[in-house]
Amino acid sequence: MTERELSRKAVLKAAGGTSLAAIFGARALQVVAGDEADAATVTTCLLTPEVTAGPYWVQESLTRRNVTEGKPGLPLVIRFTILNARTCKPIPKADVEIWHCDATGSYSAVDGATTRFLRGHQKANAAGKAEFLTIFPGWYPGRTPHIHMKVYIGGNAVHTGQVFLNEAVTRAVYKQKPYAVRGAYDTPHSGDMIYNQAGGSTAELKHVKRTGGLKGYVGTIAIGVVA
Repeated sequence: MTERELSRKAVLKAAGGTSLAAIFGARALQVVAGDEADAATVTTCLLTPEVTAGPYWVQESLTRRNVTEGKPGLPLVIRFTILNARTCKPIPKADVEIWHCDATGSYSAVDGATTRFLRGHQKANAAGKAEFLTIFPGWYPGRTPHIHMKVYIGGNAVHTGQVFLNEAVTRAVYKQKPYAVRGAYDTPHSGDMIYNQAGGSTAELKHVKRTGGLKGYVGTIAIGVVA
């Protein structure tokens, strides 16, 4: 895990309930999109292990970079690089899907809910990169904090996986609002079987703190699939 100092002023007003969509906006998306120097992509073409999609996947095709829908929480930009595990070459136009719980541990689109927050798809560019603007996920009992993902090529699902957050970063984030009201999560990486199945530390996002206009974290990870 690599980390840079986060400016102490105006940590995140959105955590108090202000709409993240209003704070981020199109301009913020443009800022983070050009921030490659802050988080170099991992260059590995190992086949990424498959794990369960879990009970909260729903069939939808919301193509969008910003999946926050106004949910309060610490901003998190996730940058995936999708690679062919056999050739190490990037896979252009791979469709990447993510979904995860909000700061309180709740998922959208389940138990009859019509909400679709913290869910979305993005097409990888010519370099195999797909980026999402979301919030740092919360937790729920029995699982270490995580983000679900799928990769599709030509309309076919070629990978179902989960990515994880560095535990030192997670502890720091969960001391802030709105996460602090729930306290510390109850299942560390060492107690989560899916974390080990997903590759352990290789399934963790590499985090860098962002300073400037959009404070929070940038997380990068390379996903090797068989195309």
